[in-house]
Amino acid sequence: MTTPAKNTICLWYDGTAEDAARFYAATFPDSSVEAVYRAPGDYPSGKQGDVLTVTFTVLGIPCLGLNGGSAFKHSEAFSFQVATTDQAETDRYWNAIVGNGGEESACGWCKDKWGLSWQITPAALIEAITDSDSAAAKRAFDAMMTMRKIDIATIEAARRG
Repeated sequence: MTTPAKNTICLWYDGTAEDAARFYAATFPDSSVEAVYRAPGDYPSGKQGDVLTVTFTVLGIPCLGLNGGSAFKHSEAFSFQVATTDQAETDRYWNAIVGNGGEESACGWCKDKWGLSWQITPAALIEAITDSDSAAAKRAFDAMMTMRKIDIATIEAARRG
């Protein structure tokens, strides 16, 4: 038996933890499903033998998916922020999440079909909005505020003025 991580993100699902974990493992590098555990007895939102928890890793971050029922939903108060290196990587992750039953939001945010929020954030965006030239940073920030998926070329053009 391996020693569990000292800190693991626990994500609550309504019976779909395994599906979500397998999607994340197939979509992102350094991601995997380590184990699927079934309930040894009945519980409030399931029966003996149902998938109770799933241990998985998303981009190197240890997670536990808990099939806890419908009492709690994901919200934007928690999100995974995925740093991307170029437009192709940004497009690939955005399209995988949104194109698999997810939904777009503003400024590089989207939700997967399980309601979990993701920020698909190109490094170029962070560089632009933290530029030491405050006018350039503001132009880039204002451009970002009009976007759903981040368009790096537009951000860079706005930064340049």
